Amino acid sequence: MASNAPTAPVNADQVSTLGQRWYVLIIMMLVYTISIADRYVLSTLLGPISKELKLSDTETAWLGLPLALFYVGMGIPLSWLCDRTNRRNLLAASIAVWSFMTAITGYTRGYFDLLLARVGVGIGEAGGTPACNSIIADYFPADRRSMAMTVFALGAPIGAWLGSDIAGFVSTLHGWRAAFLVLGVPGIILALIIMITIKEPKRGRLDAVKEDQAPTVIETLKFLWSQKSAVHAMTGSGLSAFWGWGLMWFTPLFLQRTYGMDEGQAGGMLGWIYLIAGIGASLLTAWVVARPSFTDPRKIARLLAVVTALATVPSFVAYYTRDLWLAQIMWWLFIPAIYFYIGPAFALCQNLAAPKMRAMAVAISLLIANVLNLIVAPSIVGGLSDFFDATGGGNADSLRLAQLILAPTGLWAAWHYWRAEKYIIEDQKRAIGYV
Repeated sequence: MASNAPTAPVNADQVSTLGQRWYVLIIMMLVYTISIADRYVLSTLLGPISKELKLSDTETAWLGLPLALFYVGMGIPLSWLCDRTNRRNLLAASIAVWSFMTAITGYTRGYFDLLLARVGVGIGEAGGTPACNSIIADYFPADRRSMAMTVFALGAPIGAWLGSDIAGFVSTLHGWRAAFLVLGVPGIILALIIMITIKEPKRGRLDAVKEDQAPTVIETLKFLWSQKSAVHAMTGSGLSAFWGWGLMWFTPLFLQRTYGMDEGQAGGMLGWIYLIAGIGASLLTAWVVARPSFTDPRKIARLLAVVTALATVPSFVAYYTRDLWLAQIMWWLFIPAIYFYIGPAFALCQNLAAPKMRAMAVAISLLIANVLNLIVAPSIVGGLSDFFDATGGGNADSLRLAQLILAPTGLWAAWHYWRAEKYIIEDQKRAIGYV
């Protein structure tokens, strides 16, 4: 990786206005919103889909596999392209592809048709989040990236609400296929807005370290591996996704089996928790990390460790209790934690990677997270549920036990955040030239 000596970083006001920065940030947040909604819709509709197609819990878990495999598999090559070409154009094309394929999902007529449609969604989504992260980092300086990435992360709870409440409502009225169509069309419109209104920023314009050329994938991997705090932060965020999103994948089906809800009722109950508690947690996190004292990245790593560890308790109780009222309280405490970590974790990743490897660094972080939460976690929970199910027809207690086994892994994620704090100051200086 060729680079020049550190220089004084450029002031953000010299290259963009406050309004331009926030417009770009909000558009990127909307991209993330649509991405999450298009993932969550499948989880919400697992009940009616599995009934119609007569699927076991293991086969139901595999519905998420095509998106996950192609999202992960295409993430590295598309991020390599993102670090070398026009990010705006790549982002718009990616949104158009995954949104079109989400809409197409509504026209599928069988299990394998559905799997193929989700392949297209996965390929498109692989080019989305890394490009968004890289663009945001060229509009906000290092000490404001935690705040900016937390605002960007608001897309997660809003998208989860759309993919849960709205999708469940549409499915109840018009069938599960209609829900995919309703969520697919807005993304195509957003792709056009991005092409018309956003310009490609100069890479690394707000950082002190200036690179001559984008590093290779191997150079990026070597650099990140040498950054001990990056290894711990990326592992921690991956395990947070494994723990939180892994649990939530089967939660709509858990509610339908345990408490006799339909997909509309389950999606509606969870959707409001996603929307209110998720947005509240993200806004509170944005406010906290925007405080002057949180320009110290050690405090951000510590905050991630403490909150994740504390939230592990309600994540266990929610699936242990048989009281819906208590379970709802526990979800109101647990679900915000699966959104709280996203913005700060993205920001740590951005500040621990050199400017021209940011999209690749985010892709590697997402690869870890999505292998764990889209492939490993659903497969473990679905497989364990089938293993514990003596009836062979889908059992509430077997699914409960499988999720209880997954719940304590939040403590594992917290440990990695805690270890990242020890090395993060020197690693950030090495990556971007200053803290």
